[in-house]
Order: sequence, then structure tokens, then C-alpha cells
Amino acid sequence: MKKTLTLITVALAALSLAACSNDQPAQPVAQAPQASAPVATSAPIPTTNKVGGTSGTVLETMDAAGYTYVQVDSGSEKIWAAAPKFTVAVGDSVIVPDGMPMNNYHSQTLDRDFPVVYFVDSVMNASSPAGAPADAQIHDAAIPASAPAADIDLSNIVKAEGGLTVGELFSDKATLAGKEVILRGKVVKFSPQIMGKNWIHLQDGSGDAASGTNDLTVTTDITANVGDTVLVTGALTLDKDFGYGYQYNVIIEDAKVTVE
Repeated sequence: MKKTLTLITVALAALSLAACSNDQPAQPVAQAPQASAPVATSAPIPTTNKVGGTSGTVLETMDAAGYTYVQVDSGSEKIWAAAPKFTVAVGDSVIVPDGMPMNNYHSQTLDRDFPVVYFVDSVMNASSPAGAPADAQIHDAAIPASAPAADIDLSNIVKAEGGLTVGELFSDKATLAGKEVILRGKVVKFSPQIMGKNWIHLQDGSGDAASGTNDLTVTTDITANVGDTVLVTGALTLDKDFGYGYQYNVIIEDAKVTVE
């Protein structure tokens, strides 16, 4: 009888242990931390035409997951870019610096597919009344241009009386720094109202395209068209640094420009 009671006691104890074991909650499964920035669904595509970035007009914009997406029309192409959330509206003029391209990108928040999105640290809104935000890339995206458009004839440009050619200006820049210079050339690129100024690329056929000494950057309040012959007068500035690594070895700021 005692043996039977002992067996019953052991069996009940075993059942009790099993029941307690089943009441233990399952250990939580560790979750991978959520990425702080969007991840591309495929490898970046080549972007040789994005050297220097893109400037243009905003066609569409939306916010999602802490980012602002903008579709920008540069006049020659339309691109999508995304940056940490910033204030922008359709019709604003913006500057998108070089960025990492995401090919065939799908936004889960927007439930939308983008052929290509360029993710950048920031986008400068040149239309903002307050000017560039503190963290904006001061990036003259429209300015770099080592070669003129194919239909711009740089031959037979007469050097300004008492003036210089673009090539001469670059070769003697150390002596000319801070002095007023005058030169004649053709507008090969014009970008209006970037950082409150109009930006001109001036070439006259002199200088060396490989070293960039054939192209002079000029800022002014005068409007000009690509292909115009202009007379430029202004003080030459060397090593102009706009911050964020964007620097011009040679530039004429706030120049007097006469369209001839």
C-alpha cells in the first residue's frame, strides 16, 4: 500500500512540474534594429551626368518616414531626390547635390516605386525666403561646365580693349587677385537665382578644357541667355569657399555684365 502511495505521489509531482514548465512564457525573439535610412533594392546605377548635382524646379513633393521626396525638372531631365525632411513646395527652385542613386527603389511608406531616387544629405531650397537652411549644401550644382554646348561658336571672339582672355586670366590669377578685370566671352551656361544671384559660365575659346582653365564662373544680377556675347567687368577672387567642400579657385562675383 505504501509503495502504491509513493508511486502516486511521484506521478503527481511529475505532472505538477510539467504544468509549471508549460506556463513559462516563450523567450522573446530579438528583432533586428530598423534601418535609419532607406535601403536600395538593387545596386546603384552609373551617374556620370550627375557630377556637380542638379538644379531645377520642383514638380512634385511628398514626405515619408522622415524624408522629403522631390521630383526636380532641370530643363533637360527630371529626377527624384530624397533628403531628411525639409520645407519645400511645388514650383520652388532647388539644388540637389551629388547623391547615392537607388535603382528601382520601392518606398514601403508611400507604397510607390521609383525608377531612380538620389538620396542626399540635404537639398538647398533657393526659393526659401530665409535663404539656405543651416545644414544646406551650398552647392552651385548648375555651374560646373568644362565644354560649351555644341552649337555655341567660340571662334572670332574679339578680346576686350584693355582686357584679358579667360586663359590669360587663369594663367596670371595670382597677380590679378583682388583687381578689377575686363573680358569678353560667350555664355555657355546660365543659372538664375541660386543663392540670390545669377550664375554665368563664360568661355572665349582660350584656356585648357582638361584643366578647367577655359571656363570662368561669374555671378551677377544681370540676365543673359546661353550663346550671348557679354562684356564682364569685376574684381577677381581666388579660392572662394562656400563651405561643405565647394570651392572655386577663380571667380568674379557681383560682376557688371553687358550683353552685346
